[in-house]
Amino acid sequence: MSAKALRAKLADARTLIALTAVIAPLCAQAQARRPATPPASPAISASQRVMAGSMLSVVVSRAPAGARLAVARPGSPASSAILVEAIGARPSVTIPVPGLAADYELRLTRDEAGLPVILLTQPLIATQAQATLAASTRIRRGAAFPARGIGPNGERDRVVLVPKDAPADTSGPSFFPAENVEAVLDAPDTPGDYELRYLMNAPLAEGRVLARQGIVVE
Repeated sequence: MSAKALRAKLADARTLIALTAVIAPLCAQAQARRPATPPASPAISASQRVMAGSMLSVVVSRAPAGARLAVARPGSPASSAILVEAIGARPSVTIPVPGLAADYELRLTRDEAGLPVILLTQPLIATQAQATLAASTRIRRGAAFPARGIGPNGERDRVVLVPKDAPADTSGPSFFPAENVEAVLDAPDTPGDYELRYLMNAPLAEGRVLARQGIVVE
């Protein structure tokens, strides 16, 4: 290589080194100024239209510590709720829907300075609760008979056999449709007119009879 070519290569190398010395600090500064990715916000996912008195499954994502789910009237204060359920570490929570058909609001809340604060909301429409019953209309006294009851299937709902016109809180042979919509009941030993009832027990609608079927015990 000639002396002239060698001097050209050395000049190019010195230029590259100088450019690197200028560009490297600029790249470092640009990376330092890049904003950090903000943490993801909490989220809830659930059906927005369900039957009054039914059970609602809510999927909760990225909930902060101490967060709770609440059902309230739209526009009501954060401290006013029909029901509140702690979330803990669970990814989903099942809560009862109020038993009255109306517009509600599903809320994710937590306490700040000792007071509840609403983090986010989702509309919740509760439609009219309905139930159906099926059983024989005439049964021998003391006999076992199959019965079926389908309705909101809330966790405290019952299908119960009681004397006709008995108060709503009267006890008798019963089963919980949330566990199984069909069961075998024992007819009373005393003949007479009875009723098979679907009894809803939900927030705002405790002990409400949704359906009746007359049964004669002979």
